[in-house]
Amino acid sequence: MKLVRATFSLVLFWLCVSSVHAALPEFKDLVKQASPAVVNISTVQQVSSQVQGMPDMQLPDGQDIPDIFRHFFRIPEGYGNAPRHKAPQSLGSGFIISEDGYILTNHHVVADADKVIVRLSDRRELEAKIIGSDKRSDVALLKIDATDLPVVKIGDSDKAEVGEWVLAIGSPFGFDHSVTAGIISATDRSLANETYVPFIQTDVAINPGNSGGPLFNMQGEVIGINSQIYPRSGGFMGLSFSIPMNVAMEVVDQLKDKGKVSRGWLGVIIQEVNRDLAESFGLDKPGGALVAKVLPDSPAEAAGIQEGDIIYSFNGNMIDRSGDLPHQVGRIPPETDARVGVVRDGKKQTITVTIGLLPSQGEELKTAGQMEEKASANRLNIQVSELDDQLRERLSVTEGVVVRQVANGAGADSGLMVGDVITMLNGEEIDSVDTFAGVVEALPDNKAVPMRIVRRGSPMFIPLKLK
Repeated sequence: MKLVRATFSLVLFWLCVSSVHAALPEFKDLVKQASPAVVNISTVQQVSSQVQGMPDMQLPDGQDIPDIFRHFFRIPEGYGNAPRHKAPQSLGSGFIISEDGYILTNHHVVADADKVIVRLSDRRELEAKIIGSDKRSDVALLKIDATDLPVVKIGDSDKAEVGEWVLAIGSPFGFDHSVTAGIISATDRSLANETYVPFIQTDVAINPGNSGGPLFNMQGEVIGINSQIYPRSGGFMGLSFSIPMNVAMEVVDQLKDKGKVSRGWLGVIIQEVNRDLAESFGLDKPGGALVAKVLPDSPAEAAGIQEGDIIYSFNGNMIDRSGDLPHQVGRIPPETDARVGVVRDGKKQTITVTIGLLPSQGEELKTAGQMEEKASANRLNIQVSELDDQLRERLSVTEGVVVRQVANGAGADSGLMVGDVITMLNGEEIDSVDTFAGVVEALPDNKAVPMRIVRRGSPMFIPLKLK
């Protein structure tokens, strides 16, 4: 009997192991098929001709230092008037998308490079031309002079699903054609300061040098460009992010045609709707993008979008989180009409907006300046003062009151800080201290209401509740 039980247990264990093994994916054929189209990217940068520890030597009429002096005085090559270059550095990966030599990689891999070297799977090294590079999406398009090259298959990243197996091939730390695998952890992931890319999040091991390499699905199709990790120590910590190929190929088309990328622009500053804000605006649950500021002379202003509107849909696509909106707007060509669904005063309506052209990076809102001293107390246990013309110009606001002091109470509980400018409270525009005092006196107890403020030049809504 013991022998029978032991045999039965052994058979059961073997069946379990076989079942688990059968459920695991096989990557061998995929790697053989896809890896020839993956390349290593190296760059060369020009540096100053000044050599540390040696004085700057100049010859008349811009002449270079003669070789005889270099020999006897051991002057380094490139020292003097001649430019000096760093040795090529392996910085990332890329992949070939056409037989005539177009290659995709990351913008940050080739940024500031004087020369880009592409090493193919057959060990050839070719200099590449940068056709175009887009910082906002972190996509760069290169071109090498070659034909009949192996190419990847481009997949549909919109069909990527959480939980499916994916594989990355790249050059982490310069180790060419290293293969790692994992699953998709999330899609449409927004990252701080990366508002125009809905990243694919995976647990595939990505390290320095993987940037710009392809992310494959199990059909051998590229569905993403490996772009970022989310480390605390500088290495892989289980979170990596890839640019969806549908987004990347839209960028490629524009880089080929114009050498740059044009994106749609709505002209609003938005924020997330949390539970308290949802309650204050009368929503059943958090969702959408709250319009904290409508920029002057913007498409949103022209269409009649207002501060305090909650955008819940864009061209029929639901906006679950505020980070979803820039992804949707950025992909719309300028001068195209779009349908924007908003909640205003608790009611839904649709506004047609003619999308504009996104301005170049670096244009910022004006920051706050000095405050004046006229103050008035109120139920929030804060003190506020009037705005004069100088403050309006410095703070880039037209109406509101400036917070001077914040004591323990409802104002402090809501997160108000000294220097905040209160421009709207419970749906009422605040244009003076008297108006503010009247609105505060009429506030209901034990109910959250929205309060719009401008803090250090950035508008936002915060919930306020009087207990």
